[in-house]
Amino acid sequence: MLSFGKKKKSEIDLEQHELLEHAHQRIKQKKRLFSHFVIFLIGSIFLILANKVFKYGESYDWSIWIVLFWTFLITLHTFNVFVTKKFMGQQWEREQRERLVDLQKKRIGEIQKEIETDFPLSKINKKKDQ
Repeated sequence: MLSFGKKKKSEIDLEQHELLEHAHQRIKQKKRLFSHFVIFLIGSIFLILANKVFKYGESYDWSIWIVLFWTFLITLHTFNVFVTKKFMGQQWEREQRERLVDLQKKRIGEIQKEIETDFPLSKINKKKDQ
């Protein structure tokens, strides 16, 4: 039966939303890496053709140095996507966030104890009554 006007909301709990968001971010990272790799291939071929075939700056093999530097950059990009993000991914971020929140709560508790010992509420209430 068709119902117009009222749409049923598909409820996605917080964990599923986080998983979907993480999957979306990983897809974007891998897509950028693939784009970087394609541009690297096309650019490298163009640079080598310009240097060797069209003999632009033929006296020195400058294209090799640019391609080597670019290879280093794409290797860093690949390492970042597949190694760093795997070990320091969503779970690692969650653990770090929880650890920092626990440290903050501990510090707030210590400050509250210091305030209670230095300025007890009983003394403050007595001063108000006088």
